[in-house]
Amino acid sequence: MEPIRLSKRMAELGLCSRREADEYISRGWVEVDGVVVNVLGSKVLPTQNIQLRKAAQTTQANRVTVLINKPIGYVSGQAEDGYEPAVVLIKPENQWEGDTTGVRFVREHLQSLVPAGRLDIDSTGLLVLTQDGRIARTLIGEDSKVEKEYLVRVEGQLSQSGLRQLNFGLSLDGKALKPAKVRWQNDDQLRFVLQEGKKRQIRRMCELVGLKVVGLRRIRIGNITLDDLPVGQWRYLAADESFL
Repeated sequence: MEPIRLSKRMAELGLCSRREADEYISRGWVEVDGVVVNVLGSKVLPTQNIQLRKAAQTTQANRVTVLINKPIGYVSGQAEDGYEPAVVLIKPENQWEGDTTGVRFVREHLQSLVPAGRLDIDSTGLLVLTQDGRIARTLIGEDSKVEKEYLVRVEGQLSQSGLRQLNFGLSLDGKALKPAKVRWQNDDQLRFVLQEGKKRQIRRMCELVGLKVVGLRRIRIGNITLDDLPVGQWRYLAADESFL
């Protein structure tokens, strides 16, 4: 049984992200078999017991996750090509009046708030930004199986074989795509459910079967749905809500 880096093992266990693990270790907030370990790069055996001290647990409890209904014209992450990131919309006047969490906005909630997944500049719908590495790993980690659901308005003709290919059989960038769930929602709109999120994936999938996407909206990530959240507004993820 080979020892592995403590930070990697903490991420595997879902205790936090590897970046957060390094922070907690350096602060002396991690115990291995009841002993504080504060040296970065320390290694542990998979059988050893790892626990976060109360200070780390409190820090995690105070981290926020924000759900925003991203409008067209905003990028998910860093500003690019003159377009603003969606995080600029997170301000008190845009907080949805239907937010029932009771969490009061403070500027500290914007610190280290990063998108957990992408949503194209010309797409709308549910975008998650979080300070919590555990949530980021759940949604965009290499082994993530969280479903993302989209309503996609299209132009063009789609054959039965093309629909079957959308569900399974297409490749992008030389790699086969995971099976998807794709069906007609109405005459000009498809419903996609994916477990991956390659760059502009749905638009590129549609192009491969002769369709042009003219509108794309993400309506669900895991158990969290867009519901009545208006475009350009946001709310906090409640303590009793989970993506899994």
